[in-house]
Amino acid sequence: MATQQTVPAGAAQKPSVRPTNPRFSSGPCAKPPVFDLNKLSDAPLGRSHRAAPGKAKLLAAIETTREVLGVPADYKIGIVPASDTGAYEMAMWSLLGERHVEMVAWESFGAGWVTDVARQLKIEHTAHTADYGKIVDMAALNYDHDVCFTWNGTTSGVRLPSGDVIPADRKGLTLCDATSAAFAMDLPWDKLDVTTFSWQKVLGGEAAHGMLILSPRAVERLESYTPPWPLPKIFRLTKGGKLIDGIFTGATINTPSMLCVEDYLLALDWAKSVGGLKGLIARADANTAAISAFAETHDWIGFLAEDPATRSNTSVCLKFTDDRIADGAGFAKAVAARLADENVALDVGAYRDAPAGLRIWCGGTVETADIEAMLPWLAWAFETEIAAQMAQA
Repeated sequence: MATQQTVPAGAAQKPSVRPTNPRFSSGPCAKPPVFDLNKLSDAPLGRSHRAAPGKAKLLAAIETTREVLGVPADYKIGIVPASDTGAYEMAMWSLLGERHVEMVAWESFGAGWVTDVARQLKIEHTAHTADYGKIVDMAALNYDHDVCFTWNGTTSGVRLPSGDVIPADRKGLTLCDATSAAFAMDLPWDKLDVTTFSWQKVLGGEAAHGMLILSPRAVERLESYTPPWPLPKIFRLTKGGKLIDGIFTGATINTPSMLCVEDYLLALDWAKSVGGLKGLIARADANTAAISAFAETHDWIGFLAEDPATRSNTSVCLKFTDDRIADGAGFAKAVAARLADENVALDVGAYRDAPAGLRIWCGGTVETADIEAMLPWLAWAFETEIAAQMAQA
């Protein structure tokens, strides 16, 4: 429970309108607006996921993902354990080591993949990093090597503007962590050989399930290359030198939650009802535009991402810029706490490794009206906290 804070005399008036849904967490994210537990009643609970009803649900989740995201028919889509982290580590452990690797990081999770390659797999690699708010020059990479990167920096609010610099005739594989990008950004599938994400992000699904999407080039690598290290069963994608195709038709490596599958199917159906991928992108863009308009008229706050072309439309990271703020981290935490105390914006503090500030989720499951209702409260929290700071000075 958040600690109730004192409000100094003469503080700003509280706004009169509150968001209908105050959930702006960057993961797990807000459920779709149509979510209702009763709508999950068709989940085959207490049944084997290998029985016909379970297999049908899993295959429907795979093929509806393909439909909404526009994944090519010759790409493989699998449901794997341990969320996006499990999916991406499965890909790294199974595919890397055949050639030099270009590791790219501009935020916390990308930095974690660099650590895995450097300290765990100990693969010959080159690390390319950028500070929070900036991005690596992707055109400078050697695409004859394998390349590992995140499309959208969930903890930095910085994203790739496009995949144009990735060459079509590359010799290496591209491994893309797209967990806060899929369903909110237009991913160029011809430039991506491995793509991973989790249900808990843009579509507001439940945690612990990851999605692994493989291009034909990635499948070819899997069937022609055996890593020099042992692979745990939960990471094995081949048997006898051939892809375990059942993983990509719903025969999951381990037992999935059929309740979570039903929830994901509900989210996918909702996504189709709002215009599919284009509709989801438009919703996220509208949410981010509302914050951008607010920032333009309030000189005490700005985007962490320095270049507007690389600003995320999902994990929007903000920084306070007022010179009166002596303790940036403490001030940001206090503002986030005031918003939580009023139940108008929950879980909006910056990620623990990121610069001090706020992080507001703007993915398609969030209603623009809720963003617009929350922003006056952000102004109230800022002004109230500044007044409290001045009173203590």
